[in-house]
Amino acid sequence: MGHLPVLITIGQLAERSGMAHSALRFYEERGLISSTRTVGNQRRYHRTTLRRLAFISAAQRVGLSLGQIHAALATLPEKRTPTAEDWARLSSEWQDELDSRIDALQRLRDRLSSCIGCGCLSLRACGLRNDDDALASHGPGAPLLKPAREGGV
Repeated sequence: MGHLPVLITIGQLAERSGMAHSALRFYEERGLISSTRTVGNQRRYHRTTLRRLAFISAAQRVGLSLGQIHAALATLPEKRTPTAEDWARLSSEWQDELDSRIDALQRLRDRLSSCIGCGCLSLRACGLRNDDDALASHGPGAPLLKPAREGGV
């Protein structure tokens, strides 16, 4: 089997990446990938776009938003494909956020363990109860499940 040409069609990119055509167009609309156009206005992608898509997929798997991924890719000169060194640098920058998410999930798991038996969340000792909206002063969301902040909840 021969090598792919430098520029590939959206169909070839979809087949090689395992992503739907619609996802590729969506990523292009959001500026995550780019294409050139033929005289007949058909998209052509540089073959290295496959690596860029692998980067996007890996970043999504660890829970990053498309906005965060776009910001990371924007740090690369001339929209080039991320290298192993780029991935190492960017992933180390995401470490604190990922650690915070892991901590929040572990605390959620630990607090739910007493409620799993009945599922009603009405146990007197339930860590998720908020009688009379006593936690409203701590801001929106579920403050018991958020990472602890300096100086309080």
